[in-house]
Amino acid sequence: MSRALPKYNKRRVVFIGGAAAVALTGAVIAGTALAGTPDKSSTTQSARTLSDPGTITCPDVKSQLPAVPATAQAEVDRNLTLLDTQIAEANKRLVDTVGQGGANFVQNAILGPLKDKRVSTIDRIAIAIGRQGTKPTGLDSLATCTLNAAGATGATGSTGATDTATATPSATAAATQAAGGTDDTAAGSSAVGTISCPDVKSQLPAVPASAQAEVDRNLALLDTQIAEANKRLVDTVGQGGANFVQNAILGPLEDKRVSTIDRIAIAIGRQGTKPTGLDSLAACTLTK
Repeated sequence: MSRALPKYNKRRVVFIGGAAAVALTGAVIAGTALAGTPDKSSTTQSARTLSDPGTITCPDVKSQLPAVPATAQAEVDRNLTLLDTQIAEANKRLVDTVGQGGANFVQNAILGPLKDKRVSTIDRIAIAIGRQGTKPTGLDSLATCTLNAAGATGATGSTGATDTATATPSATAAATQAAGGTDDTAAGSSAVGTISCPDVKSQLPAVPASAQAEVDRNLALLDTQIAEANKRLVDTVGQGGANFVQNAILGPLEDKRVSTIDRIAIAIGRQGTKPTGLDSLAACTLTK
């Protein structure tokens, strides 16, 4: 004759069953989490996260180059490698900043800066080739990159003139280093502050007469770039996070100034000794 289990045994059975159910549920949850873990493998110049920010792609520069003189090959190869590095860094930033900024954050803080960097690098490639042959033209059209989000074409870089008064914003390097004088500072002071940059003209050596026009044109461009940055500072009040000004205004301005200052040095060097160390004048500061 079977006997009924004591009440405490029934409670024990129920408890054990409940524990098993919890353990089973935990295993299912863990399995689901593992199943959703993304593959860590990646291809060159691409980056993805669970939120799928997309991938930045850029036109291939190497395939568009003319024959490269042997004496320029090393410099050209070095800058082609730098173009790849710039894309990889932009893709990493795309992942690291998911959810930051407003609707134009990717354009202002990633695509625009990348375009500015590519303009400078592509220009150096063209100059290197031109020293021993015919300098290629039209390569700047390859500077603009696009965001391919989840397989669809996303925002694209500006198609306007590159590294001119209408160039897109760019972001790079720490422009918060202390800058010297403010003679090269454009108007635009407001409650948000004013961007101040070191004066380049006063640091130049004697300018050959044949280079004067080109130097003056680029000095004027430096002023225009600061004025545009100050205007953008006002127009974007309240946008982005703590690093918005650095990433979308000061950094881009520094990139533009590096290119412009480099052109000034090259112009002087054609007829005399090319000045060095002028890049230290590229970084600007925000004065409130």
